[in-house]
Amino acid sequence: MTATLKDSYGRAIRDLRVSLTDRCNFRCFYCLPHGEPPIAPKEEMLSYEEIEYVSEIFVSLGIQKIRLTGGEPMMRRDIETIIEKLARLKSKGLHDLALTTNGYFLPDRAQGLKDAGLNRITISVDSLKRDTFKQMTGVDVLDRVLAGIAAAKEAGLDPIKINAVIVRDHNEAEVTDFAAFAREHDVKMRFIEFMPLDSGHDWSRDDVVSGREIRERIDARFPLIPLDVARGSETSSRYRFADGAPGEIGIIASVTEPFCGACSRIRLTADGQIRTCLFSTVEHSLRDVIRTGATRSEVVEFIEGVVMKKEPRHYINDPQFVAPSRSMSFIGG
Repeated sequence: MTATLKDSYGRAIRDLRVSLTDRCNFRCFYCLPHGEPPIAPKEEMLSYEEIEYVSEIFVSLGIQKIRLTGGEPMMRRDIETIIEKLARLKSKGLHDLALTTNGYFLPDRAQGLKDAGLNRITISVDSLKRDTFKQMTGVDVLDRVLAGIAAAKEAGLDPIKINAVIVRDHNEAEVTDFAAFAREHDVKMRFIEFMPLDSGHDWSRDDVVSGREIRERIDARFPLIPLDVARGSETSSRYRFADGAPGEIGIIASVTEPFCGACSRIRLTADGQIRTCLFSTVEHSLRDVIRTGATRSEVVEFIEGVVMKKEPRHYINDPQFVAPSRSMSFIGG
């Protein structure tokens, strides 16, 4: 029986997000609007052996889901190697190993990810229109990303989730097109409210398209029915189509409908910092602990102590809110 990692508010921590790199081949304006991020030196990045070591400890403490993120995680060399290593933890209590990617590398490598032991995949697609996609991501590769979705589906990386960050005056008119895409391709579409995680700190509340508006737009074209499942610690409110069509709609309304009270997540950055919230302004260096010769019990004690410092909620809606100093490319999705 694995231990249960809990914070000071009694929330069980079951979900670990591990960023493999802060590098990305896209330049999404809501993440890296000013071009190249200040890449961390290679020696500061956790090695695959270090990631495997700390992940095994996290699993022994009750982590059941590990999601690999970035930056673009597939820019980390031989990502299949770390997936294979982490997949072995399924015999020790890990239930789910997932990956979030921009999809660029999937046409050639989706099957290899599946063969290495990956369970599921989430692919970011912010527009189905070539010009809008290019404007939002900084690259003209929509066709390749769509081919990546097809390759992931063929490889059996189910269920496939598609993430779209919805931003006012950019892609809010496409939400019904995304819903149609979900129906046609039988994927789980996830709409995400625009959050203050951009490197330029240009986020404005006026740019946020609320989860309610997204829901109403879709419902007017494709009537929705809430899925009869307990939400628990899930980030999204989930819906099915009333006419029984395949596919699913999920809405992640982090800004207008916070779900912090049931948060089960903790994050590990590519350079080994534990973040207790996506919007934390403080980080805790697990890398320094393991590299200074800490024993396993000391690593466990450090992790448990950090988790006890997890914030009760984010403070986006408070007047004194301060955005994290590092963008999403560093923090990991």
